[in-house]
Amino acid sequence: MNNEQGIKYDMINKNEKVRGETDMQTTRLWKIEDNTQENQIAIQEAAELIRQQEVIAFPTETVYGLGANATNHQAVAKIFEAKGRPSDNPLIVHVANREQMKPYVAAVPPLADKLIHAFMPGPLTVILPSNGTIANNVTAGLSTVAFRIPDHPVAKQLLESCQLPLAAPSANRSGKPSPTKASHVYDDLYGKIAGILDGGTTGVGLESTVVDCTGEIPIVLRPGGITKEQLEQVVGNVMLDPALAEQHDKPKAPGMKYTHYEPEAPLWLIRGTADFFQSTVDRIEREGKKVAVMCSEQLAASLQADQIKVIGSQHDLTQIAVHLYDALRSFKKTDVDIILCESFPQTGVGEAIMNRLTKAASVVVDEEK
Repeated sequence: MNNEQGIKYDMINKNEKVRGETDMQTTRLWKIEDNTQENQIAIQEAAELIRQQEVIAFPTETVYGLGANATNHQAVAKIFEAKGRPSDNPLIVHVANREQMKPYVAAVPPLADKLIHAFMPGPLTVILPSNGTIANNVTAGLSTVAFRIPDHPVAKQLLESCQLPLAAPSANRSGKPSPTKASHVYDDLYGKIAGILDGGTTGVGLESTVVDCTGEIPIVLRPGGITKEQLEQVVGNVMLDPALAEQHDKPKAPGMKYTHYEPEAPLWLIRGTADFFQSTVDRIEREGKKVAVMCSEQLAASLQADQIKVIGSQHDLTQIAVHLYDALRSFKKTDVDIILCESFPQTGVGEAIMNRLTKAASVVVDEEK
């Protein structure tokens, strides 16, 4: 639901109940601005709703997550209902610390243990052998379960308060760009979930790196905030799943099946020089279509287009990652016909950026083809 259909997000007061239409759920909003007693009460209220098998959106250092008790099938089912997401896609389980993982896994392989100690809390998810105690609709019937320890003060306090493992995919409607602000969650899920903990804008901007640790060599199933190079510094050889860009009938990790991250208007991913990019803009505009551009500040300096949104510098891809989803959400189909986006080097976090852009794009335009 967009803001015009409900209450404008920036007009909502702190710790307010926002009631949807008659057939919709009351959505509680808590704005966490500092470490006051009032905010502690808000987190406790959110934790109590989770214990009542409700669904709560909360911030992590990557994107906002949509959390429910990972051991309760009915609670997890509400996540899929709110997101409009098929239930054959596994969910990541968030816990407060390493000890909270132990009751739910059959083992923690040595390589996984090294990665956990090196990168958790942080934007890393490890896939481990399950002992069957996590709800079946979290694992999508697989013998493995994905775990992560978020590094965000609100997420940490929520997990410690509810004392439950939380199944938590990104808090957006399925297929849309992931939310990096509470207002994004509000736009997508107002009236569909019990509450939103607003902890401000997230830091990393892209989802966690997902690593399968059940074999002899760790395999990156989804690139994210922790790069392959960083992983290899800890455990040696790490593989990238060769099927990252393909569809999977039975995916082992989120983001490996179905369309993802799509903005309202069609996104074209442009691979080529600045001159080629400009010629593509000109060609589309000659057809009478409204064009918007997402690009680095370096490319923007040499382009002319009706709308240009700068998302960072070519020399700092971490900033491109931070601003990517917010930029994808900023264009409305009423204002633009086509979004053209720059391609970025697939090194470091660029691997994750291009993974998301490739999935979001409806067309890839390559100068060399």
